[in-house]
Amino acid sequence: MAKTLIPNKIQVALWAKAGGRCEYRGCNEDLIGDLIAGREDGKFGFIAHVVADSADGPRGDPVRSPALAKDMNNLMLLCAKHHKGVDVDYLADHPESVLLEMKAEHEDRIAIVTGMAEERAAHVLRFAADIGQRDALVSTRSIFMAMPPDRHPAEGRTIDVELVGCDYADHEETYWTIQQDNLRRVFARKVKERIEQKEVRQLSVFALAPQPLLIELGHLLGDIVPVMVHQRYREPPTWRWQPDQPAIAFHVGEYSGPPDVTVALKLALSATVTDDRIRAVLGDDVAIWSLTAESPHNDIMRRPEDLVEFKRHLRRLFDRIKAVHGENGVINVFPALPNSASVEVGRVRMPKADLPLHIYDQNRSVGGFIPTLKITS
Repeated sequence: MAKTLIPNKIQVALWAKAGGRCEYRGCNEDLIGDLIAGREDGKFGFIAHVVADSADGPRGDPVRSPALAKDMNNLMLLCAKHHKGVDVDYLADHPESVLLEMKAEHEDRIAIVTGMAEERAAHVLRFAADIGQRDALVSTRSIFMAMPPDRHPAEGRTIDVELVGCDYADHEETYWTIQQDNLRRVFARKVKERIEQKEVRQLSVFALAPQPLLIELGHLLGDIVPVMVHQRYREPPTWRWQPDQPAIAFHVGEYSGPPDVTVALKLALSATVTDDRIRAVLGDDVAIWSLTAESPHNDIMRRPEDLVEFKRHLRRLFDRIKAVHGENGVINVFPALPNSASVEVGRVRMPKADLPLHIYDQNRSVGGFIPTLKITS
């Protein structure tokens, strides 16, 4: 137990820097107020020393302890559980360097979030639908944590567009008809209406669903408001962009044969899609255009700059396909994409200007691509 009385002004400053929350990594417990006891003005956090204020305390030092006893840079705000953990129960696991790193991470995050201008506020759109037999649900906390420094939540809840529990399987044509109609109805009621009423001015989109439905979501979003689409990673499991990763090496393949043939667009970033798999569906007389990655894998889309580059290449492909095949063509899309890129396919397409899209989906039940939904408007 600390023996030093911390001056009130230092206590207040620490509480402010911590945002009234536990600074232990991954905790973030709100330490102000106790609604159950009816004491909303109560404070239930503990001010802990990184280097103890006495030589015989946790991480204590004969010289440094008295010198740092009232230094705010040596103090952390902790909840009761983590206060006891770092000083008693798991003392060996919490050297000075680890605690200082936690303190810096937490206080930097609080400074970023509270320093954001109002115009960076974005409403959060969470879209979830069945993937195979599993519900793809998204953690609200992980979403909010992924938004800074570019955006922050405009309100403490998400706009949920959920298409879960459909009785039809995704290899049945009825599944896609019902889900596309459901998505359009729910979107119109929960999102479009609020945009038209000027309640929603920016959106941050977090979506997990079969790729055709993600493309349809992007089509519905279009450019009606500024949109930032986020990517979910498997390893590590997070929604945060990872800007220190290497850039994606994109490859664009253009068709050079006769124009009056069936058109296919292969979009393969998450996995390899061979031309034979497309010909097995559309026949041999097909024009295959492509946008692929040099080394495709599930977690390939880690940088927002790569998503921008993907959109740039795709925009040019839509223009080129229309120029080669004419105004009356249809683009049959074969996607193997990260969720963020799938949403952007729908957003990149310009209604009334670009050709209709017929979206295919790889289905394990039939062992190949099947037709799903159409985007024609």
